[in-house]
Amino acid sequence: MRKKLSKILVTGGAGFIGSAFVRLLLGKDTPLFTNVGTPSYPNDGCSVFCRKSVSGLVVVDKLTYAGDLRRLKEVKGRYKFYRADICDGRFMEAIFKKERPDIVVHFAAESHVDRSIHDATAFIQTNVIGTQVLLDLSRKYEAGKFCHVSTDEVYGDIVKGSFSEGSPLKPNSPYAASKAAADLLIKSYVRTYNFPAVIIRPCNNYGPWQYPEKLIPVVINRALQNKKVPVYAKGLNVREWLYVSDCANGILFLLEKAKAGEVYNLGSGHRQENIDVVKRILNILGKPDILIEFVKDRLGHDWRYSLDSSKVKNLGWRQGVSFTSGIKMTVDWNIKNRKWLMDKAAQV
Repeated sequence: MRKKLSKILVTGGAGFIGSAFVRLLLGKDTPLFTNVGTPSYPNDGCSVFCRKSVSGLVVVDKLTYAGDLRRLKEVKGRYKFYRADICDGRFMEAIFKKERPDIVVHFAAESHVDRSIHDATAFIQTNVIGTQVLLDLSRKYEAGKFCHVSTDEVYGDIVKGSFSEGSPLKPNSPYAASKAAADLLIKSYVRTYNFPAVIIRPCNNYGPWQYPEKLIPVVINRALQNKKVPVYAKGLNVREWLYVSDCANGILFLLEKAKAGEVYNLGSGHRQENIDVVKRILNILGKPDILIEFVKDRLGHDWRYSLDSSKVKNLGWRQGVSFTSGIKMTVDWNIKNRKWLMDKAAQV
């Protein structure tokens, strides 16, 4: 019997991570590897979840400040696009009714911690209510898989050791709390309705096309203009970093390998103090450390993130890009696309 082809609906597909997933699914990964060597994926997500098994790709994005269809220019014409707010139940139902997706991959979210501290309203609306809309429609139209892209921030911070998937959720920012609420809502659907959902919690992503409100593109943009680079407190907060194409690959891998109802951490194991990341970028750019300006710390600032990703690695997934290669590629891309970077930064 011929294997049924799957139609995939991706929310937030014009965002930073969502667009990397769409490009990967359509065979157009970020074209930077020629500079530093080709990454090796022992179990390539696209080999496991064969592109030939996909009958169609539907991208939904509200195109807020953080969304940009230029991220998908390489695959233009190879997906169907709807500009829509996932909180708009009537419009989203029209999309589900027409497209009948077999798989929903949910990236759409408000994601910047600082913005959530200033005003949490949009975060609760999009990250919680929007997720509920998608869950109910996925149930009604019988999607066979629902993949929710969460964050390691739902665990809060950890002084030593690493968070496993069974660690309690202790979010410390309105953003993290909204993502934790979505996770718990999904888990309730799994238990109550036997809903076929998988929750993936990646660590901090970085790479090409990242909106310059996050640490790495902020540093690159400011340094390129010889402006002061703001660093919270003394820069000693620790983050775990994953190159965006590795994250996309891991999500694609888990679409095939993950067990319904399960949670999977997706991390690199590479952890570094923020100040060291900043200094590394300045060194790549040939800029002096005197550009660093320590500023008042973020409210409720998490101290250290660290994921135990043995669960996904035991399935066979491995990252393909080291931080040394990834940060160099990221700096190079932003230099080559400086106009996009500066135009976006002007909107922050």
